[in-house]
Amino acid sequence: MVLRSQNLWTFLSVLTLLSHVSQSLHFELRSGRTKCISEDIKSNSMTVGKYTVVNPNEAHPSPPSHKISIRVTSSYGNTYHHAEDVESGQFAFTAVEAGDYMACFTASDHKPEETLSIDFDWRTGIYSKSWTSVAKKSQVEVMEFEVKQLIETVNSIHDEMFYLRDREEEMQKLNRATNSKMAWLSLLSLFVCLGVAGMQFLHLKTFLEKKKVI
Repeated sequence: MVLRSQNLWTFLSVLTLLSHVSQSLHFELRSGRTKCISEDIKSNSMTVGKYTVVNPNEAHPSPPSHKISIRVTSSYGNTYHHAEDVESGQFAFTAVEAGDYMACFTASDHKPEETLSIDFDWRTGIYSKSWTSVAKKSQVEVMEFEVKQLIETVNSIHDEMFYLRDREEEMQKLNRATNSKMAWLSLLSLFVCLGVAGMQFLHLKTFLEKKKVI
């Protein structure tokens, strides 16, 4: 029963993780400022992103101040997308390295300072695939599309569970190594304290002997 509960919680955690990677973001960015958004992506996963600076007046072209620069990098510092002075754009790549990927937006410097509204859609895994363009009008083909989508979802959940398990093992190894180092440090501290106490005792004894107290 405990094992089933743990599996259920793991399954729900993966579903929550999958739901996060399919959400769109809307945020504000002031002139000359930078804002970064991170996404934990496992290796060999497809990821796509689309960003747009919202035009405050749709009846006219965007003002020159509504330009941004964007750079998408991995946790190892490798750049996967870079664009400067753009109003919108998109990127798509397959992650070679597992870890936190960072998308950093920088608004062009402008005086007086303005606030830009940015729409950002970052999708990873099964959500990076445009399944809606694959579905057909025929009922049979729609059912086939839904089955394929379910299979992709199951496979993605399966991969995410193994990925989370590997991350958990890495954290356990790190905790064990940290605990071992702390144990040695505590033992060393104990010997140092005993040594200092012994030296103080000898110094006190010598002092009392010189004073002929003992």
